[in-house]
Amino acid sequence: MLLQKLATAQGSLLDDPTLIDVLADIKNKSKEVTEKLANAEIKTNEINIQREKYRPVAARGAVLYFCVVEMSLVNWMYNTSLYQFLDLFHYGIDNAPKNPGRVEERVEGIIQTLTYRVYRYINRGLFESDKITFKMMCCLKILIQRKELNTNDVNMFLKSGSSITGETLKYQWMELKTQNNLKALSLHKFEGEN
Repeated sequence: MLLQKLATAQGSLLDDPTLIDVLADIKNKSKEVTEKLANAEIKTNEINIQREKYRPVAARGAVLYFCVVEMSLVNWMYNTSLYQFLDLFHYGIDNAPKNPGRVEERVEGIIQTLTYRVYRYINRGLFESDKITFKMMCCLKILIQRKELNTNDVNMFLKSGSSITGETLKYQWMELKTQNNLKALSLHKFEGEN
């Protein structure tokens, strides 16, 4: 409309009242758009802040998903699709206790519900001999993700004193392997220790 008025205007542009009205209308709309963009940016920032509060749920979901996927390395029969896992994930969100106003409690509730649901669902389909493996994988990966353990701690737990060689039996009442494990354990600095 502005371009049409400018193209058809004759004489001084300031003498055309409809052109001035169009310019005033454009100015008002420009202010409205600027305000809406500013409000949209504020809302986007608020949404990002709220979304970040739920990041621990996503982190736990990722840990559990990779535990489930890695069980197929134990036995191919344990393959689980992403869609099956997403059903479990959504169940955890939908059935966790609702805590309006307390996001931290809601997040913790979702994490607990999700973890328990995934554990029960996957554990039900495992052979008895593989159930402890799944529990151990979940437990260790959760502790690593929460930074309560690191990979060196896990290696210490799994390998222990097997790296110690050339030791002699110091205590006759204890096997050499047990002595090596105790020595390795006494030398290891766990996460957070000085």
